[in-house]
Amino acid sequence: MKIIFNIILVFQLSHCFGQINYNELVGLEKTRILSQAKKYLKEKPVTVTSYICERSQGGSHDFYSEGDYWWPDPSNPEGPYIRRDGESNPNNFLAHRIAMRNMSVWVPSLVAAYKITGKRKYALKAIEHLDVWFINEETKMNPSLLFAQAIKGRVSGRGIGIIDTIHLIEVAKAIEDLKESQFVSADNYEGWLTWFEEYTKWLTTHQYGIDERDHGNNHSAWWVAQVAAFSTLTGDKKNLNFCKEFFKHTVLPDQIDNEGIFKDEITRTKPYSYSLFNLEAFALICKLLSTNEENLWNYATKEGKSLKIVFDFMFPFIVDKTKWPYPPDIAYFEKLPVRGSALLFGGIAYNKSKYLEIWKTLKSDPKEQELIRTFVIRQPILWL
Repeated sequence: MKIIFNIILVFQLSHCFGQINYNELVGLEKTRILSQAKKYLKEKPVTVTSYICERSQGGSHDFYSEGDYWWPDPSNPEGPYIRRDGESNPNNFLAHRIAMRNMSVWVPSLVAAYKITGKRKYALKAIEHLDVWFINEETKMNPSLLFAQAIKGRVSGRGIGIIDTIHLIEVAKAIEDLKESQFVSADNYEGWLTWFEEYTKWLTTHQYGIDERDHGNNHSAWWVAQVAAFSTLTGDKKNLNFCKEFFKHTVLPDQIDNEGIFKDEITRTKPYSYSLFNLEAFALICKLLSTNEENLWNYATKEGKSLKIVFDFMFPFIVDKTKWPYPPDIAYFEKLPVRGSALLFGGIAYNKSKYLEIWKTLKSDPKEQELIRTFVIRQPILWL
């Protein structure tokens, strides 16, 4: 079985990567994945029920987080927090975010290891995490985000907090790959799908979800990416069609200028990071929603706005960020770029070997929490 899995993987990568050195790439990914998975086999599932924050107005099953850039007011320390864009408050409650991020790293890694080896231990460990997060009545997270990115003295939760669950995107993709495993029961699979169906319904009907959809900038893009990913898993064609049209007629034309610049992101205190972050969302959306009938990678508005011109603009600065024409980010600029998914997906879609060659050279699996929360697609084997 292991030999068959490896042959399939080599074929998939060789088919997608054109003139890239297939064996080198497969070898690189396999070593990384199996090294990670070996370590993650030892990790015990931890969900939102493991941590309670006294500032949360939700229950033990409710995800809770606090606005990143909100700080105590020096002139009124006990009063409402004030905003400092780009500066994350280290005293925020982070336990639920970290628990979800950890799961979003562990499960796809384990499923990727199962995919290339066929070994049951990886599948069973992934199933254990998924059941604890999405099925077990004592430990599962509620399929809503009512208390995300709260701000002391201001709000108990916000639609903008929906950005926190972008880490479930690759978890949903891992479930797609895991469903064919002989170790996944019908009850397992139905339970996972039910959770994602309920969460997607909340995202598309609750006012917080609508607020996030219509927020603009990377938040609207990542709302589309989430709903598209979860609807792909559950087979929700209505939501998939809505996402495609919303992306084409609202998100893309509203966020890109005629030079391919994410105009809302370059005004931030971290313009480079946010531009890369939004590029990840746009590329993922095109990966998820493109069909044989309509290839979003090549979609352009009447004014010529398209994802392609964004790649044309951004690529030189991924190669050499010293040429970045805007102020450097106030944090983590020296750590960027890292190996995200945009260059990989874009290189395949546009048949650009130079994108893929640069992608191979970038550092994968950053350790900094800020970068872990920004680059959420970590197992390309699941996507090819």
